[in-house]
Amino acid sequence: MTDWAAFAGIALAVLGLLLVLAHLSARGIDGPRLGPGDLRWLDALESDADHLDVSTATRPAEPPQEGYSTALLVVNVALSQGVFAFLLLGGAFLTQVPASALGLSTPALGIEALAVGALAGVALSGANTAAGLLAAYAGYDPSADLRELLTPETTRGWVLLLGVALPIVAGFEELLFRGVLIGVFAAGFGLSPWLLAVLSSVAFALGHGAQGPVGIAVTGTLGFLLAALFVLTGSLLAVVVAHYLVNALEFVGHELGLNPLAE
Repeated sequence: MTDWAAFAGIALAVLGLLLVLAHLSARGIDGPRLGPGDLRWLDALESDADHLDVSTATRPAEPPQEGYSTALLVVNVALSQGVFAFLLLGGAFLTQVPASALGLSTPALGIEALAVGALAGVALSGANTAAGLLAAYAGYDPSADLRELLTPETTRGWVLLLGVALPIVAGFEELLFRGVLIGVFAAGFGLSPWLLAVLSSVAFALGHGAQGPVGIAVTGTLGFLLAALFVLTGSLLAVVVAHYLVNALEFVGHELGLNPLAE
């Protein structure tokens, strides 16, 4: 029998810890600059590496070599969001949360969900680019430094970024903010999934408070659009794919110079 209350406690504890870490990371913006050998630089990689989803400390005065940067990124993702995802999935297993509540039932993992997620990801990426252009025209680009820092300079770096770090980021955040905070809470407690979509999007935005009011608003909007996709499809796969494409296409587009405002 599913212990909904116990799993809800686990999920809220993970969410609370994530928000605390995001807040501590945001405080680093006004703190002393970090040197390339300072492991506190891990805080600068605490959150997503995408344009809409960045919570970061001050960029090091002298960026380290690309390989070192990528290694830190992968380690940080594995130790933070990867561990959090493991806790959520382990908690779901122990409390017998059904896969369908998380959007992981067999129909929700099919080719149709994959295609819907891909189409939604491309559309959201276009909206992301438009929002970035508007912000840049206004002299506001909260992700510029982090994006420059994390953009790989080698083939191996791109493989690690696109094939390891960004999938883990997208997978964990969608598992928590959509699969758990919407799917599980709706199935276990009979709450409206649309109400939960709003509340989860607020939490999603607050986790990226370092971007300031404009960044919070944009992040919250992205979160609600992903939440709506989850409610309409019931598929965690669809929102993970969409989220991943938003992240990946920004890096690739910036590298290829597709952003007309890119330096």
